[in-house]
Amino acid sequence: MLFKQVNLDGLKAGKVNLAFRKWKKPAAKEGSQIKTGIGLVEIGKIEIVKENQIKDVDAKNAGFDNAVQLIKKLSLIDVGDIYKIQVRYHSPDPRIKLREQTNLTDKEFLILKQKLNQLDKRSKQGYWTENVLTAIKENPKSSRSC
Repeated sequence: MLFKQVNLDGLKAGKVNLAFRKWKKPAAKEGSQIKTGIGLVEIGKIEIVKENQIKDVDAKNAGFDNAVQLIKKLSLIDVGDIYKIQVRYHSPDPRIKLREQTNLTDKEFLILKQKLNQLDKRSKQGYWTENVLTAIKENPKSSRSC
């Protein structure tokens, strides 16, 4: 489930607590957490609603000016039901702490190396992990958190 940066900013500030999506089937699960540019976002109650059930207050809680604006955006997608999704900022991205960890024990290093080898072996593109990690090392300022 993707969010625009303006909605993420609103989520983190506590101003956005709803999202609306038009899906053929739910693409998020109640109680799950999604990694975003602001950290983890928790998915709350998910329910199917009709256009006429969307009120201005709902639209504002989703980062829109009014229900008409939200419905217009949803109408750009032809097929699917409208899902009203409760969302909230949960916590900072746990990957930040992991990427700042620079010292590994010999055992941790071996486990990591095995996992990378498994990724390479399963890849249809062949061995790629070393090239990607080298590129990140050589261009640390170009790396962005998701």
